[in-house]
Amino acid sequence: MHILFLTDNFPPEGNAPATRTYEHAREWVKLGHAVTVITCAPNFPEGVLFPGYKNKWYQREVIDGIDVVRVKTYITVNEGFAKRILDYISFGITGAIAGLFQKRPDVIASTSPQFFCACGGWVLSVLRWKPWIFELRDIWPASITAVGAMETNTFIKLLEKLELFLYRRADRIVSVTNSFKTELVERGIDGSKIDVVVNGVDLSQYQPATEKDQALSAQYNLQGKFVVAYIGTHGMAHALDKVLDAAAMLEDEKDICFLFAGGGAARAELEASIARRGLSNIALIPRQPKEMMPALWSLCDISLISLRDTPLFEQVIPSKIFESMGMGLPMIISCPEGEATGIIRETKSGVVVRPEAPEELARSVRELYLDRERLAELARASGDSAELFDRARQAKLMIDSFKEARAQV
Repeated sequence: MHILFLTDNFPPEGNAPATRTYEHAREWVKLGHAVTVITCAPNFPEGVLFPGYKNKWYQREVIDGIDVVRVKTYITVNEGFAKRILDYISFGITGAIAGLFQKRPDVIASTSPQFFCACGGWVLSVLRWKPWIFELRDIWPASITAVGAMETNTFIKLLEKLELFLYRRADRIVSVTNSFKTELVERGIDGSKIDVVVNGVDLSQYQPATEKDQALSAQYNLQGKFVVAYIGTHGMAHALDKVLDAAAMLEDEKDICFLFAGGGAARAELEASIARRGLSNIALIPRQPKEMMPALWSLCDISLISLRDTPLFEQVIPSKIFESMGMGLPMIISCPEGEATGIIRETKSGVVVRPEAPEELARSVRELYLDRERLAELARASGDSAELFDRARQAKLMIDSFKEARAQV
């Protein structure tokens, strides 16, 4: 089977959409399928081209057997609604055009939350008379209003109409959470065409570390520290200001250090706030290439997952949960009660605290710092749970969805 997949993000970018698509595509190639990924020049999240890449109209490369086609787009930093919309629309257009010139596919897939990418996939499926699979990674545009980036207005309502149109037109929908499927069914979408394939972890790359990476520990003055780490995109959704509040409450514990690693729209404000408050128990590491992630995760004693207190985030499952499991790390999750907190509770891999509650977060960190036996129990449960979310298994589930879409046409 030849799979043509449209996605805004792909390695060397290391965010969740890029990682999911790459690891699935690599597994599909191993299973004997041909995979063509249409994407843009890597620039997320800073809106700056990665070294060695140019924003050209058309360029090709092969990554682990995946045929990767990169197209020209409007590039901007991951902040500011209007500019990001231009970014998304430009890829939807150039990605669809590039798809017309690829070897005839058997199925066409495209991924959200940037659903202009989904639009491109649908248009391409119409023009090439092939089934289209909509991979639903986020309920968009609801997530725009949920983080306060924009209030509901006429434009948002038009986007919601487009959203429902795409759900109805998709031959199949692959949702990353059960909650998304439930919401779509409640909105009138046929549940029989919706499959759920949650995120996962590449267990060939992520394994519990026997020791912390000494070079990184020395570089960022983390030797002998008990490290509570937030690793990933620093965005408006993540309530990192509340994490700083918790860190301020723990400055008296000289061995405890909060680590922030990554980049994104909220990174500059985070750094400014740390400097303004004079916090001494913070370490900052810039975004790292994907191959550095296991070494970066090895620095952690606790993996921190944080989301704002808004109902939409009851439905999401942050992908860092699964990488934490792959590394055998205990977690503290500060999110609305929902699928993500349910996974943590069911696997007994971490501690759940209320979202945007810095006092509770600080107390949980202090308790685990003092109770190393409890910490070790959580770590063991986390590592034991990783096999439930093996990326190879998830990739096969998605192939089943592709085959179903192909059989229905």
